[in-house]
Amino acid sequence: MSIRCEIVTQDRSLYEGEADIVIAPGSEGELGILPNHAPLLTTLEFGVLIVRHQGQEEAFAIAGGILEVRPDVITVLADVGERVDEIDLSRAEAARERAQKYLQEGPPPDTDEYLRIQASLRRSRVRIDAVKRFKKRPQLSPSGSRDDEGT
Repeated sequence: MSIRCEIVTQDRSLYEGEADIVIAPGSEGELGILPNHAPLLTTLEFGVLIVRHQGQEEAFAIAGGILEVRPDVITVLADVGERVDEIDLSRAEAARERAQKYLQEGPPPDTDEYLRIQASLRRSRVRIDAVKRFKKRPQLSPSGSRDDEGT
């Protein structure tokens, strides 16, 4: 048994399909949503959202949003989000270093700028953690060559 899952951001749809379970970073802690879950509406924190279906797992780095569960569908409206497989680790690390540098120079006089830098730092940390934990790497075949060679 599965439930329909839709994950969208302001820019695009990240996922539309069936799910056996969705694991999300809720504002009060991690949530596991299974088919036939009670209706629910909650806010999401910065973190990794996981969709599992038929033994396959897809991970998404998200930065806040809303999760709604209805009897037939889970809808995630993420403030910012991307598939973990699309994250460029070097860019995420550079963004983290820039944000850390700005914060080390002392808080900016503008509170909004300070909050923007803090959010950038949190987002980059989530992205880096997500890549390290969930990004699929080419598997080696028994002969030692990559499975994706020649494709």
